[in-house]
Amino acid sequence: MSALAKRLAGLRQQAGAATRPVDTPAGPHASPREKTTVGWAVPPAAPCAKTTDGQTALHAATCGKTAGGQVALPAAPHGKATRDEVAPHYAPREKKTDDQLLRPAVSRGKRTGDQVALPGALRGKTSSDKLSLPAAPAGKTVDDQVAPSAASRAKTTGEQVAQLRKLLGLRPRALPPMRSFDRSLEGIELAPGLRYIEKWVPFERLPERLDLTALKLTAFDHDGIETHRILAFDTETTGLAGGTGTRAFMIGAGDWRDGGLRIRQLLMTTMGAEQAMLQEFARWLEPRTVLLSYNGKCYDRPLLSTRYTLARLADPVFGRDHIDLLHPVRRHYRGVWENCRLATVERQLLGVVREDDLPGSEAPAAWLNYLRGGSADKLRRVGDHNAQDLRSLSGLLVHFHAQAQLLARPV
Repeated sequence: MSALAKRLAGLRQQAGAATRPVDTPAGPHASPREKTTVGWAVPPAAPCAKTTDGQTALHAATCGKTAGGQVALPAAPHGKATRDEVAPHYAPREKKTDDQLLRPAVSRGKRTGDQVALPGALRGKTSSDKLSLPAAPAGKTVDDQVAPSAASRAKTTGEQVAQLRKLLGLRPRALPPMRSFDRSLEGIELAPGLRYIEKWVPFERLPERLDLTALKLTAFDHDGIETHRILAFDTETTGLAGGTGTRAFMIGAGDWRDGGLRIRQLLMTTMGAEQAMLQEFARWLEPRTVLLSYNGKCYDRPLLSTRYTLARLADPVFGRDHIDLLHPVRRHYRGVWENCRLATVERQLLGVVREDDLPGSEAPAAWLNYLRGGSADKLRRVGDHNAQDLRSLSGLLVHFHAQAQLLARPV
């Protein structure tokens, strides 16, 4: 007998000693040679594994492993047993209650509550018919935790719009100011949104003709110019850049009448009153009127010409005689004073010191604030600033007239 046959015979003897034969067969179609054990079914031997003495070796003896002297036999063809038990490794998956299932996170972390999220909870079922939350981090309860994905999506519409405006580089829209009760302005209303303000300022009596020799102007006669022909003007605008986007919301003009200086101002209180303002200012200009300004040739006059063109009106200021006092002042006092601004000139030559004066740079904000329903306090101060500019222009012209008279006296 070969070694393999001896081994198979020994394994068969061990299997016979470990089991107790039962007279009844394991099934209705079982062979008379097949005997069952208590709780296990002995399958038929493999037909191909035969020994030298003609005996058939068990299929499990050739491929199974023994543990404790017994051979691990495969289950019966249909998984039946005498005590309704099934081998653990060969029985179909046994259903367990939800209390016996353990969440995979239990082995990886700590539980903070009495319940742990079970795998069955993912299917909508738990032992208490409630959906349990995942285990909370250390120091937090299950009720306090919030899903991170839900928190990231819990943004209000306002926050999303603010983030989008930030990405696009847009400034947040300013909230409209509350409508003020102080909305009163001086003057009368000539047209819807256009106010007319007139003041009379005492002024020294001037001769009928002004001597402009000290100004060294070549465009005028040396004999001088009639006083009543001169019209000083100044504008208050929405910006200093000029161009089509800049508007003049106030036009001030001053001339000598009745032994004093008459100051007239046109003020827009709505955007739609610009055409009416331009038409009214054109009526103030006579054919022989001479304009008087400070830097008006480079800023005020071109700005008004642009507004007349955009309004499709005839331009009454273009090509008109114009005295710009900035150029004579620069010729006389450049390098002598720190600058040649009108405020510096009136302080050095006229002795005028402005108190509580609103700077011209704040005029656009004052007007826009009034249009949005704000107070009229600063807009009234803009009118005072414009009137002072006209008084200073007239006084500066008189100063140069007096200087020319001194130069004309014989020594």
